[in-house]
Formats: sequence, C-alpha cells, structure tokens
Amino acid sequence: MSALDELLAYQRDTEALAQIAGRLGWDQETMMPRGAADQRGEEMAAMEGMLHARRTDPRLGAWLAALEGAELDPVAAAKLRHIRRSFDRATRVPARLAAEIARVTSVSQGKWAEARAADDFAAFAPVLAKVVALKREEGQALAAGGDVYDAMIDDYEPDMTAAQLDAMFGEMRPRLVALREAILDKPMPDGLTGSFPEEAQMALSRRLAETFGYDFTRGRIDKAVHPFSSGSGSDVRITTRTSPADPFNCFYSTIHEVGHACYEQGIDPDYALTPLGSGVSMGVHESQSRIYENQLGRSRAFTGYLYQQMQQAFGDLGVSGADAFYAAVNRVQKDYIRTEADEVQYNLHIMLRFDLEKALISGDLAVADLEGAWNERFERDFGYAVPRASLGCLQDVHWSVGLFGYFPTYSLGNVYAGCLHAALRRDVSDLDAQLARGDTGPATAWLRERVQRHGGLMTPQEVITQACGHAPSAGPLLDYIEAKFTGLYAL
Repeated sequence: MSALDELLAYQRDTEALAQIAGRLGWDQETMMPRGAADQRGEEMAAMEGMLHARRTDPRLGAWLAALEGAELDPVAAAKLRHIRRSFDRATRVPARLAAEIARVTSVSQGKWAEARAADDFAAFAPVLAKVVALKREEGQALAAGGDVYDAMIDDYEPDMTAAQLDAMFGEMRPRLVALREAILDKPMPDGLTGSFPEEAQMALSRRLAETFGYDFTRGRIDKAVHPFSSGSGSDVRITTRTSPADPFNCFYSTIHEVGHACYEQGIDPDYALTPLGSGVSMGVHESQSRIYENQLGRSRAFTGYLYQQMQQAFGDLGVSGADAFYAAVNRVQKDYIRTEADEVQYNLHIMLRFDLEKALISGDLAVADLEGAWNERFERDFGYAVPRASLGCLQDVHWSVGLFGYFPTYSLGNVYAGCLHAALRRDVSDLDAQLARGDTGPATAWLRERVQRHGGLMTPQEVITQACGHAPSAGPLLDYIEAKFTGLYAL
C-alpha cells in the first residue's frame, strides 16, 4: 500500500470509533439511566483516550511527511488537509488532559441537568469551574502562545477569530436593537390556544421531518432536554422536546435539527467515514438548520401549509386564519430562552453568551460570578430581569460539556443562511408556491447540491461563496429580517 492508502485506511477506523463515541453521547442524552452517569464518564474518558492516541500516533506524522508536496486530486488533498489539521491540534494536547476533559464533561452534563431542574446554579458551579479550567488549559496548549479563545473558536469554525466576530456583531447589533424596540412598541399578535397532546405533537413532528427530507431509514427522533442532532452518514439521529402549551417549541426544534441531519445525510456517500464525511464547520451546519427553520419553515408560504396540518391534528388553534397563524409563528415577545427566540432577538442572545464566555476563558469573569454577570447583562440588553437560573445561565447545555467557542457559530450560521436564502430565491423563482403546498423538495435539493453534498471538501468560506456567488456578509440577513418584520408589524 502507498502512504496515502495506509493513512486513509487508518483514518477510516478512527472516524468509525469517533462515531461510536458520539453514539454514547446520544444515549446519555436520551435513554441512559440516571444512575449510570459516573460510569458513563469513565467510558467516555476511555474512548477519548483511545481516540486521542490514534489522532497523535507517530505513524500519522510519518505518513503526512511522506505525502508532503505530493500531487493529489482535490478530494485526496482535502482529506489530507483535514488529517494534518487534526494531527497538528491533537499533538498539542496531552493525552491525560483529553481523557480528563471527556470524563469531567460527561459528569458535568448530568450535574447541569439536575441543577437546571432545581434552578440551583450554586450546585453546578463547582463542576463548571473544573470544566472551564480544563478547557482553558486545552486552549492554551492549542494556541501555542496565540489567543486562547481564537484557538477554541477554531475547533468549530476554522480560521474564524473573535476580532472578526466582534466586527460582525458590531454591524448587526444596532439594526437588530432598533428593530426590536420598534416592534415592542406595537401590539403583540395573539398566540395559539387549545390542547396540544404530546403524542399528537410527536406524530406531526415526524411528518414535518419527512416533509423536509429527513430519511428515517437512516435516522430517528427521540426526546431530550436540549434538542440536538448526532451522527453522520447512515446513522443520523435527532431529538426534540414537547411543551403542552407551546407546540411550536416541538415543531421548530424538529425542523431545526432536521436541517442539521439533512446536511449529514446529504453528504456524498463516497465520503462516509473519511474526514470529508461530516459538515465542514458549525457555522455552515447552523446555516442549514436556520434556513430550514426560519427562511423556509417560518415563511408565510410554509406556515399556511403548517396551519392546515395543525388544524387537522389539534382542531381549533385560537387564531383567525392563516395570516394570524403566520403572525403567531413569528411573534416577537419578551422572553428568556435562546432556542425559543424569534429571528429579531436570537442573535442578541448569542452576543451575550459570546461576551460572557470570552470573559470566563480569559479569567476576567469567575465562574462563581457567572449567574450575576448573566443577569446583569440580560437586563441591560433586554430590559427585564431574569427570574430564575433555568431561564438564565443554566438554560443551555453547551458550557457543561466544554463547548467554548461554539455559541458564536450560531450567529455566523444565521449570516450564512441569509446569504444562501437570497441566492435560493434568485435561482428558484416559484419557491413560495412550492412551500405553500408543503413541497420543500426544490429548496432542499438546491441546498443539498450547493452546500450539503460537499461535506468537508472545501473550507467554510469557500462553500458559502461558491453557493451564493459572493463572500458571506451580514447584509442579506439583516435586510431579510427588516423586510419580514416591518411587514408583519406594519412599521
């Protein structure tokens, strides 16, 4: 075998083991008995130790050195680029540290769920402090003298920096704040009323997943505290959650996670169990979930279809027709929860988390002071106080599992989705007529062809630029949001 053949055969086993580790995480969120948390932490640590050993194996360095300067086709060159990047980063992190992070974050996730249920940040703070200290140590190793937080962002969005994100948020914040203030001066549309049984929500949730192209022969839907998508290739699973008084929480969580899952299911099958066989970055991943959920799922055209489906499932919804239903779906209101936020306010939630986690990693904010800092910042940004921790700093799972640098990719994904939506409407002229029939096929086929099938073949910026015909910028997203909500609220 050539050096390339040996390298790719070795990498295939590493990718397969990583999928197994991911399945352990999925099980922990959905089906694992509560009493298994400590043992699962040991299992996750053992898996991470094995993966870290494979990702730092000296043979990788030898193979990569042998292939330096080799003439390769674009697919092989892209695979090599990912393997080299992974090897360079993994070799900077001690095996002891990688295993300890896996063990502590597995336990921390359970502690977070218990603290969230009890509205008790103090009970969670000690283990969170351990997570922050371990992730800071990892970030310092990865940064090798550079910016620690930038090194963390690079795990999720290669080549992105905090300075670039600060500039992007600086452009977005004034227009979003001005729009939010104008909207909140207007009367709020009525919400839904009625009975929304969990079983009926889950049944319609599954139909919506199929409507957006989710392949149930290679996936499943389960329930979790925090909706997520897991896996790639032939095993891509999603979760959602139900609320008796708010079926939109279930339906739009499902559509959002289906966007993630369809990205993974839509990747060229030839890339399965290779470095190209999953989404290229979390920003691009989020662009798919957000365009499925918002620009398609919350459009006037699709909500007309959803209105009919919900009437059949639940009967009277307490709103006076499809236009009122559209307004209810897109209602802007005072609330606390990021995952339930409307398109106007969502990115403001991200900016809050971005600033706080930068301060945690730099050491400017102590974990013990996080709840107070969150509450103070939230009241300053949104104008009202956080009543309890589950509506504040305990609402998200991310920090408990060490995902520092992840939050800003949500807003970056919104920006990418804004660019993709403008290009999609340019290329698919009868999009609204199709969505009104519940036919998402042309839209999702366009996204699969332009974005999803490429997997990790290109860089994040290249994927979006090629799909849209121009480099990504915040302008299309802001223009879309302003036009939509100016019309909805007659501003």
